[in-house]
Amino acid sequence: MKNIRNKIFTTAGNWPATISRLTLGLILLPHGAQKLLGLFGGMGFSNTMQYFTGVVHLPWLIGFIVIMIEFFGSIILLLGWATRIVAALIIPLFIGIIITHHSQAGFFMDWFGANPKGFEGFEFDLLMIGLAMSLLISGGGRFSIDHRYLNVQAK
Repeated sequence: MKNIRNKIFTTAGNWPATISRLTLGLILLPHGAQKLLGLFGGMGFSNTMQYFTGVVHLPWLIGFIVIMIEFFGSIILLLGWATRIVAALIIPLFIGIIITHHSQAGFFMDWFGANPKGFEGFEFDLLMIGLAMSLLISGGGRFSIDHRYLNVQAK
């Protein structure tokens, strides 16, 4: 059990992992805040859940999990706690976003308003997956709870 714990929480105190963790957390937090709290022009929890279940046809539980991962997962990432676990949740989240929604618009984000409102390509999603994969491999890096307080740093 301790070996599994060490593999999950061990992280070197390096800057590239720190930059990836903070970037992913800072980008994901406003998206989660839009969905959960209605901040940054978002719809808030009730309307987002209605959109997920009524338009995207996701089961209620999946919609709920998406919102929780985006909001609370981003906060946990910024703290650097259980970084690999959160990263492992973000990867299938964004694969699901690509499959259920963004693949319809192609690769590129809609910089010029050519797509219907709300339809973006999946290039952003691939960047989020790439950052999450990097964190899955490296851990949280410097200034993370994983590194500082769990005392299982990589040698």
